[in-house]
Amino acid sequence: MEFAEPWWLLLLALIPVVGWMLRRPGDRGSGGMSYPDVWTLRRNVTGRLVAARALPWLTVIALTLLVVAMARPRRLQDTVQVSSEGIDIVLTLDISGSMRAEDFQPDNRFVVARDVLRRFVEGTEGDRLALVVFAGKAFTQCPLTLDHEMMLRLLDDVELGMVEDGTAIGMAIATGAARLEKSDAESRVIILLTDGRNNAGAIDPVTAAKAAGAIGVKVYAVGVGTAEGARVPIDDPRFGRVYARNPDGSYQRTKMDEETLRKVAELSGGQFFRAADPGTLQSIYEEIRTLEKSRFETTEYRRYHELAGSLIVPALALLGLRVLLLCTWLRKVP
Repeated sequence: MEFAEPWWLLLLALIPVVGWMLRRPGDRGSGGMSYPDVWTLRRNVTGRLVAARALPWLTVIALTLLVVAMARPRRLQDTVQVSSEGIDIVLTLDISGSMRAEDFQPDNRFVVARDVLRRFVEGTEGDRLALVVFAGKAFTQCPLTLDHEMMLRLLDDVELGMVEDGTAIGMAIATGAARLEKSDAESRVIILLTDGRNNAGAIDPVTAAKAAGAIGVKVYAVGVGTAEGARVPIDDPRFGRVYARNPDGSYQRTKMDEETLRKVAELSGGQFFRAADPGTLQSIYEEIRTLEKSRFETTEYRRYHELAGSLIVPALALLGLRVLLLCTWLRKVP
């Protein structure tokens, strides 16, 4: 047994003082009454005298029980050792305008990519996950956590247009590496999903990848989109949905910087993957799941059995008995 708040036990030093004050002669009071039935008085006087002398003890015992109860005595019910295998993973998701491209059916690249990430999170056990989203800027949508339900809720909140447009791949890698810098996991991974080339941010992808590799973070770069690229739809206030065009009138097509993405993966010790369709994208994330896992062991002491209730009930019962006796059998009549 142990006490959760043992400092309350210092009040026990005051209990003898309280007992002494209750036992003072003045506490018993004085007075008299006419009692015509002498025989009844003789039968009851002994019992009343014993009960009157016990009243202070009822108070002392009750106060002692309440003080001990305030110290929260408890008994450890079980010791649970939690052992899990996992890696720390930062999922980075491109939310730039080019992710609206509709070459990933049944919707666009962004919707399919978010659905793949959702299934990846749902199938993950024992891994700590974080989510970084980026366009012209990068920010952490969800820090490293084992709470995958929260992760899914925050993933559902991600939409295109959350930040200014652009593709800051270098900043996405740097932000993900910052999430993993203080991690003590043996395997630390950034899964970078993008469909374009770096055109924003203060850090270029190669520099960011070198920095990530220097602290032991691998970058797995996943490029989405077909080799020929795809048209990017835009919502025009007058004409509705149209497709972006070049100055010469031809349709703009998204182009992935595959060379840079391959170099990013190589410099950090990761791999490059290309996904030209939703099925390939899903299989890529399943392949990454087979990475070497590190082992975390923690010991958690849980489920204490609180004992305060077993002390409070008898303490209140003793105080209630004291009040009952003072109001009935031991009642003083002026």
